[in-house]
Amino acid sequence: MTSTAPAGPDYDVLVVGGTGVDTIVLVDELAVPGGDFLAVPPIRDYVAHTGNGVALGFHALGLSTKFVDFLGDDPQGRMILDRYAAAGLDFSHLPAPAGTPRSVNLVDREGRRFSFFDGRHPHDLALPRDFYLPYLGAARHVHVSRSPHAEAVFADAVRLGRTVSTDLHAWDGEDASAHPWAYGADLVFLSAATVGERIPAVMRQILEHGRAVLVVATDGAAGCHVMERGDSGPRHFPAVAPERPVVDSNGAGDAFLTAFLHSRFSGATLEACVLAGSVSGAYACGSPGTHEELISAAALAAAVERAGRPGAGVPVN
Repeated sequence: MTSTAPAGPDYDVLVVGGTGVDTIVLVDELAVPGGDFLAVPPIRDYVAHTGNGVALGFHALGLSTKFVDFLGDDPQGRMILDRYAAAGLDFSHLPAPAGTPRSVNLVDREGRRFSFFDGRHPHDLALPRDFYLPYLGAARHVHVSRSPHAEAVFADAVRLGRTVSTDLHAWDGEDASAHPWAYGADLVFLSAATVGERIPAVMRQILEHGRAVLVVATDGAAGCHVMERGDSGPRHFPAVAPERPVVDSNGAGDAFLTAFLHSRFSGATLEACVLAGSVSGAYACGSPGTHEELISAAALAAAVERAGRPGAGVPVN
Protein backbone atom coordinates (compact mmCIF):
# COMPACT_ATOMS: atom_id res chain seq x y z
CA MET A 1 0.00 0.00 0.00
CA THR A 2 1.34 3.44 -0.84
CA SER A 3 2.45 5.84 1.88
CA THR A 4 1.47 9.05 0.13
CA ALA A 5 -1.04 11.06 2.13
CA PRO A 6 -4.11 12.41 0.33
CA ALA A 7 -4.03 15.99 -0.94
CA GLY A 8 -7.34 16.82 0.75
CA PRO A 9 -7.97 18.60 4.06
CA ASP A 10 -5.92 17.87 7.15
CA TYR A 11 -6.94 15.10 9.51
CA ASP A 12 -8.30 15.95 12.93
CA VAL A 13 -6.73 12.79 14.34
CA LEU A 14 -4.18 10.20 13.29
CA VAL A 15 -4.42 6.89 15.17
CA VAL A 16 -1.32 4.70 15.06
CA GLY A 17 -1.44 0.98 15.81
CA GLY A 18 -3.85 -1.28 17.63
CA THR A 19 -6.21 -3.25 15.44
CA GLY A 20 -7.11 -6.93 15.78
CA VAL A 21 -9.94 -9.37 16.37
CA ASP A 22 -11.62 -10.34 19.65
CA THR A 23 -13.17 -13.74 20.18
CA ILE A 24 -15.75 -13.24 22.94
CA VAL A 25 -16.89 -16.10 25.16
CA LEU A 26 -19.89 -15.48 27.44
CA VAL A 27 -19.55 -17.17 30.85
CA ASP A 28 -21.40 -17.03 34.16
CA GLU A 29 -18.32 -15.87 36.05
CA LEU A 30 -14.67 -15.08 35.40
CA ALA A 31 -13.40 -18.40 36.71
CA VAL A 32 -12.51 -21.78 35.25
CA PRO A 33 -15.10 -24.34 36.46
CA GLY A 34 -14.32 -27.91 37.44
CA GLY A 35 -14.20 -30.63 34.80
CA ASP A 36 -13.08 -30.23 31.21
CA PHE A 37 -16.18 -28.96 29.40
CA LEU A 38 -18.74 -26.17 29.68
CA ALA A 39 -21.48 -25.27 27.20
CA VAL A 40 -21.63 -21.52 26.50
CA PRO A 41 -23.70 -19.22 24.28
CA PRO A 42 -22.49 -18.72 20.68
CA ILE A 43 -18.84 -17.65 20.49
CA ARG A 44 -18.37 -14.70 18.14
CA ASP A 45 -15.49 -12.79 16.56
CA TYR A 46 -15.45 -8.98 16.49
CA VAL A 47 -13.17 -6.39 14.88
CA ALA A 48 -11.51 -4.94 17.95
CA HIS A 49 -8.50 -3.78 20.00
CA THR A 50 -7.76 -0.31 21.26
CA GLY A 51 -6.58 1.47 18.08
CA ASN A 52 -9.62 0.16 16.26
CA GLY A 53 -11.93 1.43 19.02
CA VAL A 54 -10.30 4.85 19.14
CA ALA A 55 -10.25 5.29 15.35
CA LEU A 56 -13.84 4.14 14.86
CA GLY A 57 -14.94 6.16 17.89
CA PHE A 58 -13.43 9.41 16.61
CA HIS A 59 -14.83 8.68 13.15
CA ALA A 60 -18.34 8.10 14.54
CA LEU A 61 -18.13 11.42 16.41
CA GLY A 62 -17.50 13.24 13.14
CA LEU A 63 -13.75 13.84 13.41
CA SER A 64 -11.69 13.42 10.25
CA THR A 65 -9.70 10.33 11.20
CA LYS A 66 -6.78 8.46 9.68
CA PHE A 67 -5.75 5.03 10.99
CA VAL A 68 -2.47 3.25 10.20
CA ASP A 69 -1.16 -0.13 11.35
CA PHE A 70 0.22 -3.50 10.36
CA LEU A 71 -2.35 -6.08 9.25
CA GLY A 72 -2.15 -9.77 8.44
CA ASP A 73 -3.08 -11.32 5.09
CA ASP A 74 -5.47 -13.71 6.77
CA PRO A 75 -9.21 -14.11 7.45
CA GLN A 76 -9.01 -11.75 10.43
CA GLY A 77 -7.28 -9.09 8.33
CA ARG A 78 -9.92 -9.36 5.64
CA MET A 79 -12.64 -9.12 8.27
CA ILE A 80 -11.09 -5.87 9.51
CA LEU A 81 -10.78 -4.39 6.02
CA ASP A 82 -14.43 -5.17 5.31
CA ARG A 83 -15.51 -3.46 8.54
CA TYR A 84 -13.51 -0.32 7.79
CA ALA A 85 -14.78 -0.15 4.21
CA ALA A 86 -18.37 -0.42 5.45
CA ALA A 87 -17.78 2.29 8.08
CA GLY A 88 -15.92 4.59 5.67
CA LEU A 89 -12.84 4.71 7.92
CA ASP A 90 -9.66 5.90 6.20
CA PHE A 91 -7.21 3.06 6.91
CA SER A 92 -3.77 2.30 5.49
CA HIS A 93 -1.66 -0.70 6.46
CA LEU A 94 1.53 -2.64 5.89
CA PRO A 95 1.75 -6.46 5.85
CA ALA A 96 2.08 -8.05 9.29
CA PRO A 97 4.57 -10.93 8.99
CA ALA A 98 3.02 -12.91 11.88
CA GLY A 99 -0.59 -12.19 11.00
CA THR A 100 -3.37 -10.21 12.64
CA PRO A 101 -3.37 -9.92 16.47
CA ARG A 102 -6.09 -11.77 18.37
CA SER A 103 -7.68 -11.76 21.83
CA VAL A 104 -9.96 -14.23 23.56
CA ASN A 105 -12.14 -12.33 26.01
CA LEU A 106 -14.27 -13.91 28.72
CA VAL A 107 -17.35 -11.81 29.56
CA ASP A 108 -19.42 -12.63 32.64
CA ARG A 109 -23.14 -12.07 33.19
CA GLU A 110 -22.47 -8.63 34.71
CA GLY A 111 -20.54 -7.49 31.63
CA ARG A 112 -17.07 -7.68 33.20
CA ARG A 113 -14.31 -9.07 31.03
CA PHE A 114 -10.92 -10.77 31.18
CA SER A 115 -8.77 -10.75 28.05
CA PHE A 116 -6.16 -13.24 26.83
CA PHE A 117 -4.19 -11.05 24.41
CA ASP A 118 -2.13 -12.44 21.52
CA GLY A 119 -0.20 -9.45 20.17
CA ARG A 120 1.87 -11.74 17.93
CA HIS A 121 3.86 -8.97 16.19
CA PRO A 122 7.66 -9.58 16.43
CA HIS A 123 9.33 -7.41 19.07
CA ASP A 124 11.59 -5.75 16.51
CA LEU A 125 8.72 -4.81 14.17
CA ALA A 126 8.42 -1.04 13.64
CA LEU A 127 6.35 1.17 11.37
CA PRO A 128 8.68 2.78 8.80
CA ARG A 129 8.93 6.56 9.14
CA ASP A 130 8.32 7.10 5.42
CA PHE A 131 5.00 5.27 5.85
CA TYR A 132 3.52 7.25 8.74
CA LEU A 133 5.23 10.66 8.40
CA PRO A 134 3.02 11.98 5.57
CA TYR A 135 -0.08 11.25 7.66
CA LEU A 136 1.46 12.64 10.83
CA GLY A 137 2.30 15.85 9.02
CA ALA A 138 -1.30 16.18 7.89
CA ALA A 139 -2.87 15.56 11.32
CA ARG A 140 -3.65 18.03 14.09
CA HIS A 141 -3.51 15.38 16.83
CA VAL A 142 -2.05 11.87 17.04
CA HIS A 143 -3.11 8.98 19.24
CA VAL A 144 -0.41 6.35 19.70
CA SER A 145 -1.67 2.94 20.78
CA ARG A 146 0.47 0.95 23.18
CA SER A 147 2.01 -1.13 20.42
CA PRO A 148 5.82 -1.46 20.34
CA HIS A 149 5.88 -0.93 16.58
CA ALA A 150 4.40 2.59 17.10
CA GLU A 151 6.95 3.86 19.64
CA ALA A 152 9.02 5.92 17.18
CA VAL A 153 6.00 8.10 16.39
CA PHE A 154 6.39 10.02 19.67
CA ALA A 155 9.64 11.74 18.68
CA ASP A 156 8.32 12.76 15.28
CA ALA A 157 5.05 14.04 16.75
CA VAL A 158 6.95 16.22 19.23
CA ARG A 159 9.26 17.48 16.50
CA LEU A 160 6.26 18.49 14.39
CA GLY A 161 4.48 20.12 17.32
CA ARG A 162 1.54 17.72 17.39
CA THR A 163 -0.35 16.95 20.59
CA VAL A 164 -0.24 13.26 21.49
CA SER A 165 -2.54 11.01 23.48
CA THR A 166 -2.16 7.39 24.54
CA ASP A 167 -3.83 4.73 26.67
CA LEU A 168 -1.69 2.69 29.07
CA HIS A 169 -4.60 0.37 29.94
CA ALA A 170 -3.93 -1.57 33.17
CA TRP A 171 -0.33 -0.36 33.66
CA ASP A 172 1.06 -1.20 37.09
CA GLY A 173 3.24 1.92 37.28
CA GLU A 174 6.40 -0.22 37.25
CA ASP A 175 6.69 -2.09 33.94
CA ALA A 176 9.39 -0.08 32.14
CA SER A 177 8.19 -1.18 28.69
CA ALA A 178 5.34 1.34 29.07
CA HIS A 179 7.62 4.30 29.81
CA PRO A 180 7.79 5.63 26.22
CA TRP A 181 3.99 5.89 26.26
CA ALA A 182 3.57 7.00 29.88
CA TYR A 183 6.20 9.70 29.56
CA GLY A 184 5.94 10.55 25.86
CA ALA A 185 2.31 11.66 25.54
CA ASP A 186 0.65 14.98 26.42
CA LEU A 187 -2.66 13.34 27.37
CA VAL A 188 -2.45 9.99 29.15
CA PHE A 189 -5.32 7.60 29.88
CA LEU A 190 -5.08 4.41 31.93
CA SER A 191 -7.17 2.02 33.99
CA ALA A 192 -7.01 1.94 37.78
CA ALA A 193 -7.82 -1.79 37.75
CA THR A 194 -4.28 -2.99 38.46
CA VAL A 195 -2.94 -0.32 40.82
CA GLY A 196 -6.04 0.26 42.96
CA GLU A 197 -5.25 2.62 45.85
CA ARG A 198 -1.86 3.45 44.31
CA ILE A 199 -3.51 5.31 41.44
CA PRO A 200 -2.76 8.84 42.81
CA ALA A 201 0.94 7.97 43.06
CA VAL A 202 1.02 6.47 39.56
CA MET A 203 -0.74 9.51 38.09
CA ARG A 204 1.69 11.84 39.86
CA GLN A 205 4.60 9.73 38.55
CA ILE A 206 3.39 10.18 34.96
CA LEU A 207 3.09 13.95 35.38
CA GLU A 208 6.46 14.34 37.10
CA HIS A 209 8.53 12.20 34.74
CA GLY A 210 6.92 12.85 31.36
CA ARG A 211 5.34 15.36 29.02
CA ALA A 212 1.77 14.88 30.20
CA VAL A 213 -0.37 17.87 31.09
CA LEU A 214 -3.35 15.66 31.94
CA VAL A 215 -3.78 12.11 33.24
CA VAL A 216 -7.13 10.32 33.39
CA ALA A 217 -7.59 7.00 35.21
CA THR A 218 -10.87 5.21 34.59
CA ASP A 219 -12.13 3.06 37.45
CA GLY A 220 -15.18 1.13 36.27
CA ALA A 221 -18.34 1.65 38.29
CA ALA A 222 -16.33 3.84 40.70
CA GLY A 223 -16.03 6.55 38.02
CA CYS A 224 -12.70 8.13 37.14
CA HIS A 225 -9.80 10.16 38.51
CA VAL A 226 -8.33 13.20 36.74
CA MET A 227 -5.10 15.02 37.51
CA GLU A 228 -3.59 17.99 35.66
CA ARG A 229 -0.04 19.26 35.84
CA GLY A 230 0.26 21.45 38.92
CA ASP A 231 -2.55 19.73 40.83
CA SER A 232 -1.74 18.49 44.34
CA GLY A 233 -3.69 15.30 43.69
CA PRO A 234 -6.32 13.75 41.42
CA ARG A 235 -9.97 14.78 41.40
CA HIS A 236 -12.52 12.00 41.57
CA PHE A 237 -15.66 11.97 39.43
CA PRO A 238 -18.41 9.44 40.23
CA ALA A 239 -20.01 7.29 37.56
CA VAL A 240 -23.13 8.15 35.62
CA ALA A 241 -25.85 5.53 35.55
CA PRO A 242 -25.97 3.70 32.19
CA GLU A 243 -29.19 4.31 30.28
CA ARG A 244 -29.43 0.66 29.26
CA PRO A 245 -28.45 -2.61 30.95
CA VAL A 246 -24.71 -3.40 31.07
CA VAL A 247 -24.00 -6.48 28.96
CA ASP A 248 -20.35 -6.15 27.89
CA SER A 249 -17.64 -3.75 29.07
CA ASN A 250 -15.33 -4.45 26.11
CA GLY A 251 -14.48 -1.14 24.45
CA ALA A 252 -15.76 1.10 27.25
CA GLY A 253 -12.34 2.66 27.89
CA ASP A 254 -11.86 3.53 24.22
CA ALA A 255 -15.35 5.06 24.11
CA PHE A 256 -14.55 7.16 27.18
CA LEU A 257 -11.27 8.39 25.64
CA THR A 258 -12.71 9.39 22.28
CA ALA A 259 -15.66 11.32 23.72
CA PHE A 260 -13.44 13.00 26.33
CA LEU A 261 -10.96 14.16 23.68
CA HIS A 262 -13.72 15.10 21.22
CA SER A 263 -15.02 17.51 23.88
CA ARG A 264 -11.53 18.74 24.76
CA PHE A 265 -10.74 19.48 21.12
CA SER A 266 -13.84 21.70 21.01
CA GLY A 267 -12.67 23.72 24.03
CA ALA A 268 -15.01 22.21 26.63
CA THR A 269 -14.33 22.43 30.35
CA LEU A 270 -12.72 19.53 32.17
CA GLU A 271 -16.04 18.69 33.82
CA ALA A 272 -17.79 18.61 30.45
CA CYS A 273 -15.06 16.39 28.99
CA VAL A 274 -15.40 13.92 31.85
CA LEU A 275 -19.17 13.85 31.54
CA ALA A 276 -18.96 13.20 27.78
CA GLY A 277 -16.42 10.42 28.31
CA SER A 278 -18.46 8.89 31.09
CA VAL A 279 -21.67 8.88 29.08
CA SER A 280 -19.89 7.38 26.06
CA GLY A 281 -18.23 4.67 28.15
CA ALA A 282 -21.54 3.74 29.73
CA TYR A 283 -23.17 3.63 26.29
CA ALA A 284 -20.52 1.19 25.04
CA CYS A 285 -21.36 -1.23 27.86
CA GLY A 286 -24.94 -1.56 26.62
CA SER A 287 -24.20 -3.63 23.51
CA PRO A 288 -22.53 -7.04 23.09
CA GLY A 289 -19.16 -7.33 21.39
CA THR A 290 -16.31 -4.87 21.05
CA HIS A 291 -16.90 -1.51 19.35
CA GLU A 292 -20.05 -2.78 17.63
CA GLU A 293 -22.20 0.23 18.57
CA LEU A 294 -20.46 3.60 18.42
CA ILE A 295 -22.09 6.73 19.76
CA SER A 296 -22.54 9.62 17.31
CA ALA A 297 -21.99 13.29 18.14
CA ALA A 298 -25.73 13.96 18.14
CA ALA A 299 -26.50 10.96 20.36
CA LEU A 300 -23.65 11.90 22.71
CA ALA A 301 -24.90 15.48 23.04
CA ALA A 302 -28.43 14.28 23.82
CA ALA A 303 -27.21 11.71 26.36
CA VAL A 304 -24.92 14.28 28.03
CA GLU A 305 -27.85 16.66 28.37
CA ARG A 306 -29.95 13.96 30.02
CA ALA A 307 -27.10 12.92 32.32
CA GLY A 308 -26.49 16.51 33.38
CA ARG A 309 -30.04 17.10 34.61
CA PRO A 310 -30.64 17.36 38.36
CA GLY A 311 -30.86 13.92 39.93
CA ALA A 312 -29.27 12.15 36.96
CA GLY A 313 -25.81 11.89 38.53
CA VAL A 314 -22.58 13.05 37.00
CA PRO A 315 -19.53 11.56 35.50
CA VAL A 316 -18.72 7.50 34.68
CA ASN A 317 -16.11 5.62 32.84
